[in-house]
Amino acid sequence: MPTIVRVLTSSEAYVLSNVAPEVFDGPVDPGYTAEFFADPRHHLAVVLDGELVVGMASGVRYLHPDKPPELFINEVAVSPEYQGRGLGRQMLDALLAHARGLGCVAAWVLTERENTVARRLYTSVGGLEEQVQIFVVPLENSSTPDRSAPD
Repeated sequence: MPTIVRVLTSSEAYVLSNVAPEVFDGPVDPGYTAEFFADPRHHLAVVLDGELVVGMASGVRYLHPDKPPELFINEVAVSPEYQGRGLGRQMLDALLAHARGLGCVAAWVLTERENTVARRLYTSVGGLEEQVQIFVVPLENSSTPDRSAPD
């Protein structure tokens, strides 16, 4: 059976009840899934092999007071059994086309420097590598910030 790539609608959360291994980092949580699909700014492209989700690419359309809409691509993943077939590229193409339809003027994504597969994928859709440094601020179980640090 051929695989199908498409962007899910808000009424299709049920599709995530049948997901292949390693598509998501952990088990799909029904509460988070409902919240994700209830927010029209969240978008999810999937690869379906029959009724089995074997890949996903997620993004968030965001606005800022001084910028037109952009898409932040959060994650792209394909189950190991399905890798090497161009499915990541197909999902990314679908997600980017969807973003254009939503009026987004750009899309951006972060990945680790050593993730050559992801870097090749993002370059293949016209992505330009920028030199940036990311800071992750843990909010769970974090203590009060050190006020002696310079501002």
